[in-house]
Amino acid sequence: MLRFALELIPSLALGMVLGLRFPQLPSRLARPLVRWGVPLSLVGLLLRSGMGGELLVAGLLAALVNAAGLLLLLAIPPLRRSIPHGSLQLGSVVGNTGYFGIPVAVALLPPASLGFSISYDLVGTLITWSLGPLLVQGLAFDARRALVVLWGSPACKGLAIALLLHLSPWGGLLSRLLWGPSQLLLLLALSVVGMRLGVSLREGVSMEPHEGRILARALAFKLLAMPLLMVLISAAFPLPTLVRQAVVLQAAAPTAVSVLLLAEAAGRDADRAAHLVLATTLAALVTVPGWWWLLLHLPGA
Repeated sequence: MLRFALELIPSLALGMVLGLRFPQLPSRLARPLVRWGVPLSLVGLLLRSGMGGELLVAGLLAALVNAAGLLLLLAIPPLRRSIPHGSLQLGSVVGNTGYFGIPVAVALLPPASLGFSISYDLVGTLITWSLGPLLVQGLAFDARRALVVLWGSPACKGLAIALLLHLSPWGGLLSRLLWGPSQLLLLLALSVVGMRLGVSLREGVSMEPHEGRILARALAFKLLAMPLLMVLISAAFPLPTLVRQAVVLQAAAPTAVSVLLLAEAAGRDADRAAHLVLATTLAALVTVPGWWWLLLHLPGA
């Protein structure tokens, strides 16, 4: 957690300074990050995990909890009205597992948990970049459009490239070479959050009380409802304790930075997304240790 804080705070602070000085910078950086940064980061994670079939359980649980969260927000009218913006609906479900969740798992769990955490992150990334653009842009969902977005998503590109590299004779070497750049890209993505907040500060953008209440509801859904959903869903399966702990900690991660990147690229709700990313990240420094304490005291732990 200390290492995470030491990396997070400088990235956000540098981003805020740059955003105050260069207000157009976050929009310019978001597009290349979406097009090239996400596939490269995904390739690094996939090659590092080894792409083993035994990680399918964590991936299945990630798909179930993300689908359940989105279904609750979109299908239940009171919940949909309480968090009406597509970017906040997406941010209430998908987590920053790549930068926050995986380091937390490394800090709190044995090394064997890394594969489960990465598997969860990959599924969450695929959901974010396939369904995320539809939610952020406010488009009506239909299967044909979802397939088109999925086919052209950075996640699919990353999966295809990683599979080819994994099957090549240079898979091991490339996994070591790409891991560092993938981490640097995550730091750059975090700096975009700071840039967006710097732009908001420069423009004097303040949050209305009504917007603050919506943000608080989105924060509570992400940091409380999503990990609780994972506790309940994982309890329905005879899972090893390590797997359950790994997936619950990933579900408890704050809002994914990719939500802000999508909002920036779409040119809508970027301020809301930036506030949610920052608020959930800071609050998760308290809530994630709380979920860890709860996991240690669950029956069978």
